[in-house]
Amino acid sequence: MSIHGSAINNRLRFGLKLVRYNLQIVFSGKFIWFLAAALAFYLFVTIMMVFNEPNVRLESIYSSLVLPGLLLMFYPTVFGIQHDADTRILEMLFGVPDYRFKVWLFRLAVIFLFVFLLLLGFGALACILVEPIPVFSFGMHLMVTNIFLGTMAFWLSTVVRNGNGTAVIMIIVGLFITILSQNMSLGYWDIFLNPFKMPSDLNQVVWAKIVFKNRIFLMVGSVVFILGGMLKLQLREKFI
Repeated sequence: MSIHGSAINNRLRFGLKLVRYNLQIVFSGKFIWFLAAALAFYLFVTIMMVFNEPNVRLESIYSSLVLPGLLLMFYPTVFGIQHDADTRILEMLFGVPDYRFKVWLFRLAVIFLFVFLLLLGFGALACILVEPIPVFSFGMHLMVTNIFLGTMAFWLSTVVRNGNGTAVIMIIVGLFITILSQNMSLGYWDIFLNPFKMPSDLNQVVWAKIVFKNRIFLMVGSVVFILGGMLKLQLREKFI
């Protein structure tokens, strides 16, 4: 029993060290500036809402959290591959068969979990500064969109193989999606669909179905982008 307990403790310690190591790699460098920008933007928008809107709605609070979430997801997914290439980590990963896939799947999971926890913190801040909100529900809905765009950025980074180039493309794509979302009724195809902003001409049952289909569409798209990125990582000569 003691040997079994010791083995579990060793695995837990190893797992914690692995998470800490990947956090240091993924969120090193300029991530602190993206975190600061996300927090500053969120506080600014929140203060403006409090002073300008007598009754702040859930849909407004949700909208104010979209961009901070994307900023948190942006740096680690866009510049991750280039960081590995610059530090020669990618060369080491290619030296062990299939190891790079496990490393990057684990790293993406760490990124998503860490960003989710930060969004929960932002949501808790909204409860203090504005009004009580369903923090966990907000976080889950925001993460569906964030994961979709984050995995898109990861896939693009394996195609472009340059962080700055990927960043430019993602900014253009993001602007295009935003303009399309604001000027067209995309329904469940809307990547930035706000689940708390139900149109007046729909009932709750129909709206719930639209939101559900939208989330399925985004999750399937995320899986496709991850698989596409992993396939690109098979081409060793493209990265080294």
